[in-house]
Amino acid sequence: MPEEMTYSKAGVSIEREELAIRSMINILQRTFKFRKGKQGEVLEDIGTFANVIDLGDQALAMCTDGVGSKVLVAQELGRYNTIGVDVVAMNVNDLICIGARPLAMVDYLAVSRINPDIMKEIAIGIYEGAKQSDIAIIGGETATLPDIIMGVDGKGFDIAGTAIGLVDKDKIITGEKINSGDVVLGFRSSGIHSNGLTLARRVLPRNMWMELLTPTRIYVKEVIELLGNYEVHGLAHITGGGFRNLLRITPLGFLLDSLPAPQMIFKKIQELGNVSDKEMYKTFNMGVGFCVILDGSSADEIIKKYGNKWKISRIGSITGDGGVKIVKEGGEIIFQ
Repeated sequence: MPEEMTYSKAGVSIEREELAIRSMINILQRTFKFRKGKQGEVLEDIGTFANVIDLGDQALAMCTDGVGSKVLVAQELGRYNTIGVDVVAMNVNDLICIGARPLAMVDYLAVSRINPDIMKEIAIGIYEGAKQSDIAIIGGETATLPDIIMGVDGKGFDIAGTAIGLVDKDKIITGEKINSGDVVLGFRSSGIHSNGLTLARRVLPRNMWMELLTPTRIYVKEVIELLGNYEVHGLAHITGGGFRNLLRITPLGFLLDSLPAPQMIFKKIQELGNVSDKEMYKTFNMGVGFCVILDGSSADEIIKKYGNKWKISRIGSITGDGGVKIVKEGGEIIFQ
């Protein structure tokens, strides 16, 4: 039996990252005063999946994200046409969590050296992500940084994006409408998405890496349709930090007792790395990439109408206990 592997042992400490982010937030949130009482006043605290600024009757939503060490998998395998989908997905999936309709994105591509063929392949993926999200890519920045970006065989790169969207101010989703007894619906993920790759690369043999490049599923069109037809109380993108992301949207508790079976890629990571259940659900999406919280009658209607088509199902409910409790094969995993 191999030594038990964790995300921290692989080189990424979520706890240390959260501590560092809190120290930054304490400073950066002080900048809100610069727009107080002016157009562009900040409407939410830092820490939501996206934030919004005041534009009158509407608010401009904004977020930024990258794809982490998934770029190293692309470099190792010499396949670059999907990583662009991921960078769009990681941004627009965050943007819709606050109820916004994504409009546009800019990208930042840092490379060890210019390789037109690789950059073209990356652009193909970005185009596909934009098509799935119904957004425009309106610009960006490319930087050649050989002393900073190393990568594999001189083909190193890192990529990130910043996306914007619009939402009516009275329709911003903050989680404050979530009630005990609400139902949690989960959208199936397409696989590992773009989180936990540092751990996955450490334990998986190279002949399994191609599956790691399966593009992150984009949930924009489905969620926008739900927002137009139902009263949605909360939305969460299951990204870095796994199901602890649910703690970001309400102090009420989550009981997840009907999660679908994770895809085989997660089972292999857990088996080959001797990774605990709790570590898996703290690091990966485990087959659920996005959650929607609403009342029971709406949830039943959505499952009946869209369940098979959208791969969406009931995965749990809201309690008054706080935290996230996952019931798995008779055992429990608890995040506070």
